[in-house]
Amino acid sequence: MSPRGADRKATRGYGVTPWSRAVCDVVEGRDTGPVDSRRITKARSYFRDRNVRQLSIGSGRVTALVDGSQLDPFEVTVTMRPVHTPTVASLLRSRNAVDDLLALTRGTQPNVLGELLLPTESADIASECSCPDETVRCIHVLAVIYEVAADIDRHATTLLTLMGTDLTQLLSAVESLSGATSTDPDEVPTPLVPTAAPALPPLPDPPRMTPIMDLDIKSLHAALRASGIPAGDVGEAVDQLAELYDALLDPKQK
Repeated sequence: MSPRGADRKATRGYGVTPWSRAVCDVVEGRDTGPVDSRRITKARSYFRDRNVRQLSIGSGRVTALVDGSQLDPFEVTVTMRPVHTPTVASLLRSRNAVDDLLALTRGTQPNVLGELLLPTESADIASECSCPDETVRCIHVLAVIYEVAADIDRHATTLLTLMGTDLTQLLSAVESLSGATSTDPDEVPTPLVPTAAPALPPLPDPPRMTPIMDLDIKSLHAALRASGIPAGDVGEAVDQLAELYDALLDPKQK
């Protein structure tokens, strides 16, 4: 390796996972036609040079300061059209994808959950910047989004926060749906006619439940870490705990 190569800093990256790439595509306007390559290239250089400061990712809202062509940094605010948590939970159940929430705790980015959370058009994202550029997505807004995308690459749950929800809310919504009844209030019950020595009905066969889904994921992770399990092994420990629950529910399982 040459001396020049040895001094070269590692290139920063973003958009290396499906969820973060999808967010970038919408903000860059790839869903509406040709993009402004010059503007995107400049924003990428801002990202690489760490011009974005004080990045704050809250529920459906992102704020940051971006160093630009003026002495004072520009103020950027990005607001997302939030998802409806109960609707997302209902769709996960209808598509048999509730396990996507458990997969999320292992750092993966499940397809179905991503389809329900990710923005799909530019109208899903509003942005403001204090710079004089009046375009919808100025260089500073793009640079901030690239920082957000890099955070999604590192932590998949960042997308949930970005879209106005979190894992705890989704798990609670799924649990609420599991306990809901489907009784029709307009349905007239058929009167029961007693007969002599009626046969006892068979024992009910309740649906198989996954107890681990009832646990608070954040508290579970904290407990596992406190027990001495390294951060990189927490996902595997969650899997083993799920297998233990399965064994308790079905002693014949091997």
